[in-house]
Amino acid sequence: MTRIGEKFKELGEKGEKALIAFITAGDPDLEFTGECILEMEKGGADIIELGVPFSDPMADGPTIQKSSERALTAGTTLPKILAMVKSVRQRSRVPIVLMGYFNPVFRFGVAKFAAAAVAAGVDGVLLVDLPPEEAGEFKKAAAAAGLDLISLLTPTSDAGRIAKVAELGSGFIYYVSVTGVTGARQSVADSMFGKVAEIREKSPLPVAVGFGISDPVQAARVASVADGVVVGSAIVKLFEEFSGEELKSRLRGFVAELKAGIGNC
Repeated sequence: MTRIGEKFKELGEKGEKALIAFITAGDPDLEFTGECILEMEKGGADIIELGVPFSDPMADGPTIQKSSERALTAGTTLPKILAMVKSVRQRSRVPIVLMGYFNPVFRFGVAKFAAAAVAAGVDGVLLVDLPPEEAGEFKKAAAAAGLDLISLLTPTSDAGRIAKVAELGSGFIYYVSVTGVTGARQSVADSMFGKVAEIREKSPLPVAVGFGISDPVQAARVASVADGVVVGSAIVKLFEEFSGEELKSRLRGFVAELKAGIGNC
């Protein structure tokens, strides 16, 4: 069992839900990303999701696209991200998931990447443009290395796709609560409740819900049905507005507010 599985087990035994906090690795630089991971952990984040910046982030809205651009401009690469995670592991055991696109992994080498990721201290990977029908090779490499392969489901996923993801995935299932790209929204779709229940019927894996969750009230609504809540754009937005110690303080504070919110679901 990876740190991800251990965390969900620990939270489940306490009747709690997971807060999964997303930031882009390398925005504004990788040293600062490492510090932000520790700040979010102190604020109550149960799992950290690190976006791997990519030049064509088709699933990301404007906020995360801009964050990726800043990270790429700073010279962020996948090998450098793994080196940063390895450094963070000297001070933290918080579960870390890399979220990104298949091209950088393909260029790295699938089996080589899986082994290097685990050696660095990465616990799981989510590749948004790698459908389950084409993920066999990566799944084999990830399983051999001990790396969780986290799969996506959406509001349009039918019973067959849900069953396929349930068979393929590990760690948790990431349910995208809305169609379209990432970005904070004003409300959470009511359809989420029925879809999460449908997924639960077909898979024993924890279900985390993300895309569009922007405040503690929305986080609490999602946590009332899901095992985990993923918040990304609302956190990344802080990187546009603040910097340095003020950014770290606000990051830790906002994560604490979100964690308190899901504790009240």
